[in-house]
Amino acid sequence: MLLDLKIALTSLSTHKLRAVLAMLGVFLGALSFNGVQHVARAMYKNAEVESAKLGPGLFAAMAGQVLFTQGGGARSQNFQRTFTVPDAQALADGVPGALALAPFYSSTLPIRSGNVTVNTQMVGTWPEYSQIRSFQAETGRFLVPADVRDMTRVVVLGRKIAERLFGVPEAALGREVQVFRARFTVVGVMEAKGRDLTGTDQDEQTFLPLTTSLRRAANQIWISGAYLKLAEGADLDQVRAAASAVLRQRHHLEGKPDDFSLLTPADAMQLRREALDLVQTLGLITSVISFAVGAMGILSIMVLMVQARRTEIGIRRAVGGSRGQITRQFLLEAGLMAGVGGALGVVASIALVELVCGLAGFPYVFEPVFSLATMLGSVLLGLAAGAYPARQAAQIEILEVLSA
Repeated sequence: MLLDLKIALTSLSTHKLRAVLAMLGVFLGALSFNGVQHVARAMYKNAEVESAKLGPGLFAAMAGQVLFTQGGGARSQNFQRTFTVPDAQALADGVPGALALAPFYSSTLPIRSGNVTVNTQMVGTWPEYSQIRSFQAETGRFLVPADVRDMTRVVVLGRKIAERLFGVPEAALGREVQVFRARFTVVGVMEAKGRDLTGTDQDEQTFLPLTTSLRRAANQIWISGAYLKLAEGADLDQVRAAASAVLRQRHHLEGKPDDFSLLTPADAMQLRREALDLVQTLGLITSVISFAVGAMGILSIMVLMVQARRTEIGIRRAVGGSRGQITRQFLLEAGLMAGVGGALGVVASIALVELVCGLAGFPYVFEPVFSLATMLGSVLLGLAAGAYPARQAAQIEILEVLSA
């Protein structure tokens, strides 16, 4: 075996260009397969992290129809002005396992401090929002019940909004900003949270009491929806049925379609997974094509090697080499080329995945099983591609070679 390995290494070093060309296809296949699988796993992990940002046990009832895109983002359709705070309170009373309620009204509006004006998603809500969405004030405080009761003019800024208006988030506390042509006092700055699973950048939001938003600013009674925090282990099918029954009854929808949407993080997560599954499938197809090209490359290069080494094969047969030894020799060379190409592809893919995850902000995921399977598959591919040339080499007759 050591002699076979030595001969194989000598042969590959003698025909460097051919060996490199044979390895290239397997290298690209391994790079594609291992890279796509790891990036997909990183994206799955990132989706789970984003799902957690929505808050554990979250259940949302939204006015109108809210649709999730294939990428997992959310968009509103057929928005209705029928959802009110009493509807939200009825949900909290009628939904099994509801622990906390936070009705909200959101709209995109400009907020100004001095000469600096930025657009923000203004969210009027209750103090329970912070608990339900697992979103805390890093500096200062969030809303308190007295803010809602007294319709105070206070705001809590998202971190990016605070940075844009005041440079340093801590400098925002106690300062005044202008919203709805009225002045509000900043009482808190939220922690950095990033985008959630629906695509909303939570650091771009600004929070104020719901009563202030509805009465003093928008002058309306309808809201955008309500968030509920459910008890651990709550049956989502029962929750959906109960919430639907409550809202359909209150909105008098007998014989009419729903004018609301009921959502959980699992809804967005499912579509995000479907999108990622598609990416993973396309990556797998690309990998298969690359591996097929690699197999054809090894096959063609090995056929050329057999023709170029007929004299060597004849001499080895003449000094006692068997057909089985010749077969093993060429199979070893094919497997070695494919294995080296696959190993280099795996190493390159790991470095590439680490770079992609760093640039995209995804959590880095390493799956040894995929890497080992890729390298093993590369070797098996090389053996399969080298089987025909090895058989050709073993069938070369001694007299035919020596008399040529």
